[in-house]
Amino acid sequence: MRRAIFAKFLQVILVVLLLSTFIFYIASSSALLKNSRKDMLYTLGAVDKVIDYRGDLTGEVEKLKAVLDDKQSRFTVIRMDGVVVADTGDVPVASLDNHSQREEVKEAMQGGEGYSRRYSETLKENMLYVAIRSSESDYILRMAIPYTGMKEYLMLLLPAVWLSFLVAIMYSAFSADNFAESITKPLKEISQEMLKVNGDYTDLSFETYQYPEINIIAETTTKMSRNVKDYLNQIEMEKQIRQEFFSNASHELKTPITSVQGYAELLESGIIADESQKRDFVNRIKKEAVNMNNLINDILMISKLETKEAEVLKSDVRLSIVLDDMIESLKPLAASHEVTIHMDCKPLCIYANGQQMKELFGNLITNAVKYNKPGGEVWVKVTEEDRYVIISVKDNGMGIPKDSLGRIFERFYRVDKGRSKKQGGTGLGLSIVKHIVNFYQGTITVESELDVGTEFTVKIPIQGKL
Repeated sequence: MRRAIFAKFLQVILVVLLLSTFIFYIASSSALLKNSRKDMLYTLGAVDKVIDYRGDLTGEVEKLKAVLDDKQSRFTVIRMDGVVVADTGDVPVASLDNHSQREEVKEAMQGGEGYSRRYSETLKENMLYVAIRSSESDYILRMAIPYTGMKEYLMLLLPAVWLSFLVAIMYSAFSADNFAESITKPLKEISQEMLKVNGDYTDLSFETYQYPEINIIAETTTKMSRNVKDYLNQIEMEKQIRQEFFSNASHELKTPITSVQGYAELLESGIIADESQKRDFVNRIKKEAVNMNNLINDILMISKLETKEAEVLKSDVRLSIVLDDMIESLKPLAASHEVTIHMDCKPLCIYANGQQMKELFGNLITNAVKYNKPGGEVWVKVTEEDRYVIISVKDNGMGIPKDSLGRIFERFYRVDKGRSKKQGGTGLGLSIVKHIVNFYQGTITVESELDVGTEFTVKIPIQGKL
């Protein structure tokens, strides 16, 4: 990278030097041409003042040869019709062509001054022509000098140009090396710092560098290392949750299996002779089997919601009908706990899976009834707000301690383990609710106060998208 930066820097400097030299050449040539024209105009103006146009013009022009170097410059007097009447050159005037179509002569006739550069067939070299219209008589005065522009000065300037190039290249090489070092050194330091991490992704420390872009790299690296640390912590937490899940699931299944096994062994031994007691044992076995079946179904449902592998059939679900059916099925439970359920449901329709909506309502209302107090009440309210369905389940029961609010959606977590066992259930209800809400990209919040009550609020898009 350093070599590439160095080479690119020198390349840019070389292009700039060449371009600046070319621009200098063009500007100098233009300035030289302008000054030459200006000097020639001054000379022509002076000559115009001293020539006697009433006398012999050829003789007057011949006098100029003592002043003008005939090898370097040429002076010509031209009539307004383009005929040359006098010239300092060696060619006879009579043999010269009509000059009315010469560019500089035409411009002088029209505007008083004229210029042109061209190759002279007579003198066999490039010439600069400047012409003026005489202010003393009806003649055009023209002066010509050999003109090659900056070419004649190139050989004189070439050593200075090469020396300037050499100094500029040496300085550029030094600057390019320092510039490349200023970029690559911070990158090396960042790389070395990252190699020191040794598993602790939060122990990174970078200096503040002179280039904001490199500081961005350092800051981004620090953020990424923290994200990696958070990700590893999350993996570790999920690992612990998974271990707890298997441990809890094993424990929850072990208890009914032990009961079933015990009752089955008693029946098999023949010790129990009383038919009513046998029927009681059979009923207990069936009850424990139902509990195990419910537990397994709940575990499978959570697994499907987490992986999103199961194909969920969705349709327009009328929430009032689902809620009516659920409250009707929970009336015996509410009556046994002496709890009254109130319902306020707007006629809303949501695009979802009907069974999942039943699970959501069922688990929230069941918990509100079970963990209430005799004579308690449960309020279920369903409204719409900004294309979201708002489901509120509120009770005036025992409430949830603040230190447990953050864990109630964990699988198998119970606030009061003793009472929860008596109330029955798999301990997965709120976890299922949380997974269903997440499945529809919704949110669920809970507010609770001990001995005052609890309120769960669910917010789900009416047009849910996976």
